[in-house]
This record gives sequence, structure tokens and C-alpha cells, in this order.
Amino acid sequence: MIILVGGEKGGAGKSCLAQNLAVYLQTKNRDVLLLDADPQGTTTDWIKERDENEDLKNIPSVQASGNIRQVLKDLSKRYEDIIIDAGGQDSEALRSAMTIATHMLLPFRPKRRDLKTLDHMEQVLKLARAVNPDLNARAIITQCPTLPSQVQRILDAKEACVSFGIKALDQITTNRNVYDDADENGLSVFEVTSDPKAKAEIEGIAQEFLGV
Repeated sequence: MIILVGGEKGGAGKSCLAQNLAVYLQTKNRDVLLLDADPQGTTTDWIKERDENEDLKNIPSVQASGNIRQVLKDLSKRYEDIIIDAGGQDSEALRSAMTIATHMLLPFRPKRRDLKTLDHMEQVLKLARAVNPDLNARAIITQCPTLPSQVQRILDAKEACVSFGIKALDQITTNRNVYDDADENGLSVFEVTSDPKAKAEIEGIAQEFLGV
């Protein structure tokens, strides 16, 4: 699988999802590579933190920018799964990755400023599918409030995605400190015991979206 995590709006947790999904797939004995195509280098920094901890299993990683289609073609011959952290912007790396990815995950917070980018992402997806018609692209609503009174906001966000032709996963992520705490130490939620619900969220995403 070539799994692209990207979109136009920053701050929705793309790097967090890419990192945690990579660890999850690794726990399933899959041969995983993380490719950081985000100029901010968030995932590269996370990998550096991780490499300093001898108790953690290494995750191979590379950085790439610009047109990364050929890079991905070459790497896909060597790795079972590639996860791309494309960051929160419409870039050449994002668009070129969309032409070869098998899966694309588009995170949106249930906030107006995130959902306003749906119109643009719908157009970008149409262009990508002209070249890559089998691209399985799904939205995921992230960093959701846990209060029961806020459930309608989450449902409205999913509905907004569908209205732009991007079906949302049933699974969501919620606002949990463990995501930030783990990230700061090069860890995933699978290596932190403080919040089993976060672990269940990532497992749910992988099972629903990737079938793993």
C-alpha cells in the first residue's frame, strides 16, 4: 500500500496519524517506510527522537519534495507499505503522490476553517483520479471534542465531506493529550500505556480504512 496523509489545512493531525499508523502496521509485521514530504519536517523530527531510544523499533524513513511520483515507484519495490506525511498544504509533492497512492486519508477538524478547504480538495481529487482512478480517498474527522453535546458537530462535519464527494470514515480521533505527549518523545500511542482509547482509535482507523 502507498498511503498518503495530506490536505490543504495544517493542524489537523496529519503527522500524528502517519506516525501512529506506521507503528500500527509495523506491529502487524509489515515492512513499513515513512516518507516525510512536509517542509516542516515534523515526522523527520519524530523519527530522530525515536532513533535515540534504543528500546523502540526503528522505522525506516526518508525525506522528499517536489514531484515524488518516481521516488514512490522505486520505493514501492522495496517496501510493503509506504506512508507519506504530506503536511497541510497543496503542494507538488501532494499532487504527485496522489497520482500513485493506493490510499489517501484527508484529516479535517470539525471546524469551519478546516471544512472550507473541502471545495478545493474535491477539485484536486478529481484531477488525481483522472490519472489514478483506483485511489481510495477518505476523510477523517480529527481532534473531536468528547462532550456528548458536541456529537452533532462531528456528524455535520462528516456530512460536509460527503457533500463534496469525499466519504468520511466512521472512525474519528478525539482530543487526547496522549497524542501530543507521545509525539514529543518519538513514541506512538501503542508505546504509551496512559490512554488505551487512543490506541483503539488508531486501530479502528487502520482496520476500517486499510483492512489491516
